[in-house]
Amino acid sequence: MFEINGKVALVTGARRGMGKSHALALAKQGAKVVVTDISQEECETVVDEIKSSGGEAVAFKLDVTNASDVNQVFDEVVSQFSRLDILVNNAGIYIPKPALEITEDDWDKMIDINLKGEFLCAQRAAREMAKNKWGRIINISSIDSGGVGVGLAGGAHYAASKGGVIGLTEVLATEFAPLGITVNAIGPGAIDTPMIASAQITEEAMKQLMAGVPIGRVGKPEEVSAAVVFLASEEASYVTGATLFVDGGWLAQ
Repeated sequence: MFEINGKVALVTGARRGMGKSHALALAKQGAKVVVTDISQEECETVVDEIKSSGGEAVAFKLDVTNASDVNQVFDEVVSQFSRLDILVNNAGIYIPKPALEITEDDWDKMIDINLKGEFLCAQRAAREMAKNKWGRIINISSIDSGGVGVGLAGGAHYAASKGGVIGLTEVLATEFAPLGITVNAIGPGAIDTPMIASAQITEEAMKQLMAGVPIGRVGKPEEVSAAVVFLASEEASYVTGATLFVDGGWLAQ
């Protein structure tokens, strides 16, 4: 089950953390993986890891906030592989700051990368997927996205961007269904990634956070990647417009 042999998958923000994990997981299931991020060199390292395990992958530097950059990279991917089947919109940032201190530049940067970037990539991907009447778009949101009773202090701009991702997912699912394309979102909880480390959450604050998670620990990137693989597969053909929370039971409390 969940084999995607021969499918071409593009992952944004794939040089490290969850994005890297998603790229490795898709390659393991037989996909040809396009590893993209802002650092070509770090993307090449991920490609080397995939190839060392017998997979097929290429790397491209990509700024998801720049439409012309998105179009150029997608053009190259289609030129090389003649198709695009799966998009994992993973690129994102989290820079916590109290709401009263968020500047206009802070706000714009967060929205541009976390929300605008996902739209630009999804739009271009859908144009390619529609040619074959088959596609999977998987948008990475967050448990901190509104409407679920989780509002993390210091993340007003982050929560706004990730809530926007869920709204975007639902609309695109409706519009792209006739094209043979499913669009879903994943809302990770606390996952052990460089992004979490850079947030510099204190040990005490992390203990308090984990007290509200039934499983009682931080999640692993691979546990989110398993959901990515499922949503990318044929077995998920009747799932679209959904948000799958991978949170250790956080929302069950």
